[in-house]
Amino acid sequence: MRTRWAIFGTLIAVGIVVWLAMNPPRPLLNVLKRVDPSAETGARLVERYGCRRCHRIGDSGGILAPDLNGITRRVGDPAMVSLRLWLRDPQAVKPGTAMPNFHLSDSEIEAILAYLQALDARRP
Repeated sequence: MRTRWAIFGTLIAVGIVVWLAMNPPRPLLNVLKRVDPSAETGARLVERYGCRRCHRIGDSGGILAPDLNGITRRVGDPAMVSLRLWLRDPQAVKPGTAMPNFHLSDSEIEAILAYLQALDARRP
């Protein structure tokens, strides 16, 4: 009987770990993936997450997804709420989008936006 309860408990624990790995709650992301929200950090995150595989950013990148040069000016939203929501969960904004959910923490989102703003500020 004890063995059955041990197996049951193990299965429950594994299920919880898998659930947290697949869909981590935002407070957990903000603790585990906290970064300095600077443009330099944002540049590193763009590389880490492979954003240029699909997006053109700066002078390089793909053409599968929208060109992100000038995006912080184009959104027409001074607080960039729409970009924050998109980076938080693309499927919630546009169901069926090809962009994956990278489960970014709030500070990672701020760093990526700081990087995009810095790039846009340098462009005429």
